Amino acid sequence: MASPSLELQGAIAARLKASAGLTPLVGSRIYDAVPADKVFPYVTIGEGDETSDDADCVDGFEISLDIDVWSRATGYPEAKRISDEIRKALKSPDLTLPINALVFFRHRQTRFLRDPDGLTSHAVMTFEAFAEQP
Repeated sequence: MASPSLELQGAIAARLKASAGLTPLVGSRIYDAVPADKVFPYVTIGEGDETSDDADCVDGFEISLDIDVWSRATGYPEAKRISDEIRKALKSPDLTLPINALVFFRHRQTRFLRDPDGLTSHAVMTFEAFAEQP
């Protein structure tokens, strides 16, 4: 059996890399592990958690996942444009998983903050999902 959160991460990465609205903004700079020679702006599929939520005959999982946007442009406009394109790319059509069933997937919130270096604008997008294993 495949991990629902791992399958979801793969589906998200594939969708974002294929997004016509996002590609002009970040190119192919969508990472799990950020390379040492990174170029701004870029997107990371960040922290998350997977919580068991089983029913009588169904193995269910509540999944929370962060997607982070990193920008060195002045202010927040670039981070906000990128995060909006991410939200739109993941909204429709619905994501599908290869083995597990994705019951729902939704954007919960986006927070914008300045990193301690004083240069980097950071958007933290939180998504929620529920998946069932066969």
